[in-house]
Amino acid sequence: MQRVILISGILGVLWAPGIQATVQNPLKIGYINSQVIIAEDPAATAAQEQFRREMVPFESELQALEGEIADLMSRYQAQQITLTANARRARQDEIAQKQQAYQERMAQIETEAARRQQELVQPIMERINNIIQEIRSDGSYTFIFDVAGGGLIAADESFDLTGEVMERLAAGAQ
Repeated sequence: MQRVILISGILGVLWAPGIQATVQNPLKIGYINSQVIIAEDPAATAAQEQFRREMVPFESELQALEGEIADLMSRYQAQQITLTANARRARQDEIAQKQQAYQERMAQIETEAARRQQELVQPIMERINNIIQEIRSDGSYTFIFDVAGGGLIAADESFDLTGEVMERLAAGAQ
């Protein structure tokens, strides 16, 4: 019995600092909406516009390839009755090769587009994350969630830090 009391006493002494730390630093939670921040940040908007401009030549290239394939298919369909079996097979092979080349080029462009978008967005996201970390530290927040991630179902709007992030972004841009 004395052992149980002694162990309970020791555990109580060990846990007390943890309880005091929790009382001194209460759990503080906030949230942001990253979609709103990105949509309204001038640097993010400029990066998105630059990305769109850089993608125009690639879109034109893909449209030209699509046009070539459509032209080959329509000519084949119009002439298919008059073509010999070998000629039909040759045209079908030509169309299949063009379609394969189109698919390969489209995959290359998508890879390049993803890489370029990452290049443009990464510095902006780092800046936003740094501001969020500053707010977390300055405000002694334990957690800051992103409602755009879908994990937060409902929250008191007084915990929304999106406006503060936007203000600090604007102040940093000047």
